[in-house]
Amino acid sequence: MVIHLLTNATVLDSAASFQRNVYSIHSFGKILPVIEWVFIFIPLLFHAVFGVVIIRGGLPNSSTYKYTSNVRYTLQRATGMIAFAFIMWHVFHMHGWFHADWWMHNIAEPLGGGKFKAFNASSTGAEAIRMSPVIVPILYAIGVLSCVFHLANGIWTFGITWGLWVTPQSQRRANYACAAFGVLLGVVGLSALWGFAFQVDIDEAMKVEEQMRNAKLAAGEITEDVHKMRKAKPEPAKETASADKSTPSKTGD
Repeated sequence: MVIHLLTNATVLDSAASFQRNVYSIHSFGKILPVIEWVFIFIPLLFHAVFGVVIIRGGLPNSSTYKYTSNVRYTLQRATGMIAFAFIMWHVFHMHGWFHADWWMHNIAEPLGGGKFKAFNASSTGAEAIRMSPVIVPILYAIGVLSCVFHLANGIWTFGITWGLWVTPQSQRRANYACAAFGVLLGVVGLSALWGFAFQVDIDEAMKVEEQMRNAKLAAGEITEDVHKMRKAKPEPAKETASADKSTPSKTGD
């Protein structure tokens, strides 16, 4: 998540910077899905299932014992559920979950999914965030902040559980460090969201993306892939002249 948010934040520099980073990620080629499943999706699903088990076995007591740790206990579980729901929706919204043509054309795209195209990263990312100028940015802000809190607070509780900081003094120092980490990562995430929602000039980004794609194609660094390119906008219909433009001329006697 940290790498993902930092990469997204490069859109604040320029569309070209963000596109370069996206190309770097996709340079793994056919092995990229394996990396995503092994290091992202499978651990995420395991964590989600394990989290549901923990949530079902624990009851919030923040209303009875209003201590900071009890509030954080409740928030950790609440943000975990929000984060999981957000990530599932985010992956569908941007990538459509699956890239099979029948799925994308018949299910994902009609339901507003699969908006992001890797070869048009800034422009399609901005269009996806702006598809609803108010609701979508708010949902993303809630989702990103939930993910950030869940990670930062989770690191702190992880350290206590595994004996990394056991004394009150060490826990206090770790608390400050995790809080600072959470604030900084939250700023990075919201800054990236701001960039897509308000800063990216979509038309200008499309020109930059086309230039970079053509250069990559010419150098043989990438190949044409319709799943990674925005759909071409249909050209306006041209007016056709009538089949017979000439009119019979009148001749004199």
